[in-house]
This record gives sequence, structure tokens and C-alpha cells, in this order.
Amino acid sequence: MKIRCGYDLSYYCPQAVPMQFLLSVHPSRERDLVTPQVMRTDPHLPTRIVLDHFGNRLTRMMVPPGEIRLSADFVVEDSGLPDEVNWDAQEVPIDRLPDDVLIFLMGSRYADTDLLSDIAWQMFGGTPRGWARVQAIVDYVHDRIRFDYQMARNTRTASEGHREQVGVCRDFAHLAVSLCRCMNIPARYCTGYLGDIGVPKVPDPMDWSAWFEVYLSGRWYTFDARHNKPRIGRIVMARGRDATDVAISTAFGSAILGRFDVITDELPEETSHRHSYSGQFSSSLMDGGQPMPALSRG
Repeated sequence: MKIRCGYDLSYYCPQAVPMQFLLSVHPSRERDLVTPQVMRTDPHLPTRIVLDHFGNRLTRMMVPPGEIRLSADFVVEDSGLPDEVNWDAQEVPIDRLPDDVLIFLMGSRYADTDLLSDIAWQMFGGTPRGWARVQAIVDYVHDRIRFDYQMARNTRTASEGHREQVGVCRDFAHLAVSLCRCMNIPARYCTGYLGDIGVPKVPDPMDWSAWFEVYLSGRWYTFDARHNKPRIGRIVMARGRDATDVAISTAFGSAILGRFDVITDELPEETSHRHSYSGQFSSSLMDGGQPMPALSRG
């Protein structure tokens, strides 16, 4: 299947401010791009793309005073398969974990494992190890937290989410990540596109979503404590320890969010053909860090 993705954002900056954005599809999904993921800025600004410490594609720019608009509209090829389920997946002993996985056992800004460790062992110490233990944690978090957009708070930690029992997708992910880490299971926070594909559509405005991945049997598996069911069309943008590492935008000064529209739609087959084009493209930046111009679509 083909999925149309994109965004249309605006910010107002009272004065010039350096900003960075994690708005690109993760490098692991770039091979699935059908059309280029070109970020357009209005006014046009020089941009620079780098890989951050977690391998995410980070866009940096200096934003002048006034309003800036960022937009993109592109198509991604997806298998159409739901998230993989593997009940045979096992925990990896800590001494056998790869070096780059160890960081996902540690507490972080929103994953305050030190305040949840006793609860985690009381709740899940007797559960079967491996996939079954992670699923028990997901079930618990799914039932524990009530989803409510009106109760979103960008400072809520995992322990606060556990105590308040309300939040949005990031709060489900933070609590599940924290409880897994408390049980010595590496877990990392993810953000990306997740549309209403294969499920009843909801009336809420489209937004980016948060979920998490767990390291079992030598690889990462996807879990989603908010929805608690395998989903279709999940397109990762960034991974990190928690929401701090994968913030959609970071301003080193004042930047007021105005417009916020996100697109995630499955394309009908005939529409998919209209969005395709002949030839090849590179998703890398060229011409001294300037985004390449959009290619016309046939």
C-alpha cells in the first residue's frame, strides 16, 4: 500500500532563534519513499540536515523574526502488514546486550525509573519472562491511563502519568518504557506517523503518534500501549530515550506554534499511481545544505 504523509506547521518568533526539527522519516524507512520528503520553508531559509546521536535525521536552521511556515507532502510505500507479534521472543541477559542497547535500560528525563522500580517488580516480577512480560506491562499501562487530549502536559513524567492515570500517547509510551527498563528489558521511545488504517476512523485531528520498541531475542519489536493491538501503516520518524530526544521541534529561544496540520492517509490504488513519478531521487541534501527542489509528479 501507499500512504500519503506530510505536515503544515507555522511558528512565530519575536526575534531570531536557532531551531531544530525531527520531521523527516527515519533513515531506516527512506528506502520506502515513493516521492521525496522535501521540507519547504516560507520564507525560504538555508537548512542543514545531520544525524543525531540516535541516528535520527535532524534539520537545523536559523529562523528570523516573524512567522515561518514549514510543510511537506510525500508518499511512502508500506507492506500493509500489522506490527509483528512473536510470543517466543526472549529477554537477553544484560551481559550479552550490545553496547549501544545498554542506554535504553537507564532512566531518563521522562522515564523516571527510580520512582517506579518497586511498583514494577511487585506487579511483574512473577510474570513469564520475555514477550509475555512485556505484553503484561502493555496491558497494565493500557488499562491504567485514560486517553484525554485535554489533559496533555509536556512536563508529565512516567511516574506522574502512573499516579494521575490520564494522558496522551506519549504518556502511555513513557510509562511502558519505564516499567520495561525497571524489569531490565531495554525499551526505547518512538514517534512517527500512524493513521487510521485498518481501524475505525476517529474524529480527533490527525497528529503524530508515540509508541515504543523493546529489545528481545537480539532485535527490536514494536509495542503500543495506547492502542494495545497490532496496527498497520506505522512509519517511524525518530527514536530515543524518551520524548526529549525526539521532540518534533526545539527552539533555543521563543517560538510560538501556530498552524499544526498532519497528514497520514492511505491512498487508493488509482491515486497511488497519480502520485508516482519516473526517475530516481536522493533524499540527501545537496547544494550546500539547501533542500533539493520538489520533483514534479506525473
